[in-house]
Amino acid sequence: MNTKCFDVIIVGTGAAGLTVALELANKELSEAMPDSAQLTDQPAIALISKGPIHEGSTLYAQGGIAAVLDEDNDSIDFHIEDTLNAGAGLCHKESVKFTIEHSKEAIQWVIDKGVKFSREDNSNDYHLTREGGHSHRRVIHAADATGKALSDGLLTQVKQCPNIRLFEHHMAVDLILSADNSKSKTSKQCIGIYLLNTHNNQVTEVPAKFTILATGGASKVYLYTSNPDSSTGDGIAMAWRAGCRVANMEFNQFHPTCLYHPKAKSFLISEALRGEGAKLKLPDGTPFMHKFDKRGELAPRDIVAQAIDYEMKRTGSDFVYLDITHQSPEFIKDHFPTIYKRCLSFGIDITTEPIPVVPAAHYTCGGIMTDLDGQTDISNLYAIGETAFTGLHGANRMASNSLLECLVFGKAAAEKIKAELPCYECEPLLPPWDDSRVTGSEEGVVVTHNWDELRRFMWNYVGIVRKNKRLLLARQRIKLLQREIDDYYRQYLINSDLIELRNLATVAELIINSAMHRKESRGLHYTLDYPYKDDQKFLKDTILVPDNYQ
Repeated sequence: MNTKCFDVIIVGTGAAGLTVALELANKELSEAMPDSAQLTDQPAIALISKGPIHEGSTLYAQGGIAAVLDEDNDSIDFHIEDTLNAGAGLCHKESVKFTIEHSKEAIQWVIDKGVKFSREDNSNDYHLTREGGHSHRRVIHAADATGKALSDGLLTQVKQCPNIRLFEHHMAVDLILSADNSKSKTSKQCIGIYLLNTHNNQVTEVPAKFTILATGGASKVYLYTSNPDSSTGDGIAMAWRAGCRVANMEFNQFHPTCLYHPKAKSFLISEALRGEGAKLKLPDGTPFMHKFDKRGELAPRDIVAQAIDYEMKRTGSDFVYLDITHQSPEFIKDHFPTIYKRCLSFGIDITTEPIPVVPAAHYTCGGIMTDLDGQTDISNLYAIGETAFTGLHGANRMASNSLLECLVFGKAAAEKIKAELPCYECEPLLPPWDDSRVTGSEEGVVVTHNWDELRRFMWNYVGIVRKNKRLLLARQRIKLLQREIDDYYRQYLINSDLIELRNLATVAELIINSAMHRKESRGLHYTLDYPYKDDQKFLKDTILVPDNYQ
């Protein structure tokens, strides 16, 4: 990778990163810009993927995208109300309204890009399903592999854009800031990134007028997760180190139903099964969700995950069952072909027998604080998708609102950046990466051990159900781990494993401190020491501010 100056660097190639890249690739700027400010060439865009270009959480998304498409039976007001209810009082109403009011046009934009969605039998109408927290059928999907259809469709378009350069197997290490810029609204401006080539472990400084973090969430901080290995909180950690505020990191969503099988790594069983009537049952076949919520299996994810966790601990079972055998084999194979084939590969025929499932870390509701355009606290630095905190999800994300957020905020960020691109010049000379005082390490076991220990104590101490004593133990351990990691980082040449471990440790500290601050139970944060909501003291976001934030 040469060190040419890009107009925009986008870190991440999931739905958020691909959306903003495609919108930026269009050279047309805001009509409000004077003619003298119009760009003469298309913006030069770098799209960074730390693994293969298609790898990321979007690829594994099964359920779909929530949007009001059946206006005869649904409405924007219903979708807003459902989202606010799921968010347990902490959703930002302006963010919810903004997102949902743009949902239909976001879906049409995706369709125009060539993404194919499932249709009703013998009809041209799109098939809409219903998931937890939704009062109506409004989730458009591509069978049970919506994320793959979305990722494949947008990637096809991206590869046809000559002004987008794809860099696979490159990983952002840290942001590069300038402290003095008259056009900046803050005291800091992002002017580029340090980028690691993971094939040869060489670091290059790359300048850019704008940097966009679309790096996904941080669920890999937990031992059991539905997320791919890449979900290590990189964007959140980099932004925090640079001086951005983060919010609501205590709200980590555990998907209630991941396949329980020793060889089934990170395989999600879509909530859409419960939308089609699947029942959660104890190992003896007894249903139990009716005891916890009148909505049963279609209660929001926090309630379902806590109910499963309670029943597993009460009965001593390692799993519960999800049973959809009431549906015909033809229906199951047609609507859930991916899940059917994957379960069958492990000897489970879901048309005739229930699926063993357990909760697993799934989604990071908190993140880097942004406005409705994706702008962070640092000038020219944007964050979109799961890495960002927009206020949409509150204390609990409602199913299938996440891909919608990626599309809506990706488009909004692109429009804002296109309007501002002519106002900025590129910083040609950046401080070079200095590794002259470090050496290669022959102690990789240190990284492996710390990685494993971090994820285990986060699962045991800061998981679905929390207690003050466990959180204190977690905070003590993370401080020790961070010292070890920092010493290792300063002594040895870096690689992707060390960067990810460093980022996970940062995110773990943010989660622990946020959880200790919230002395109540709300949404995804449930603590035995404070089992009830406290609207008088805690009906507000948990905002953490770095020591060096100005």
